[in-house]
Amino acid sequence: MTPDPGRLRRRLVIEAPTELADGAGGVVRSHVAVATVWAAIEPRAGRDDVAADTAGAVLTHRIVLRAGPAITPRHRLRLGDRLFRIVALRDLDPAGRFVVVDAEERIV
Repeated sequence: MTPDPGRLRRRLVIEAPTELADGAGGVVRSHVAVATVWAAIEPRAGRDDVAADTAGAVLTHRIVLRAGPAITPRHRLRLGDRLFRIVALRDLDPAGRFVVVDAEERIV
């Protein structure tokens, strides 16, 4: 099934993990923007969650984007202040023009 390209209305930033030396023998982990893509975001489900003694929720999403930049589950997606952790990736159509990203978003 090939999605309608007109549904790709959200501008997402693909961020790659990076590590910088902290000067004390350790590292500081962060993310840097590597590409900006158009995508469609479909919410799937949600559940309560507690992380680091903070109550919140985890929402799952199905994100469709054009194939192009090589992304892996180590990358993350950003939409403004919202962050999406990549759980899985798969091709949507046999031609490999679109990629489906299963992602999680933590809400605090």
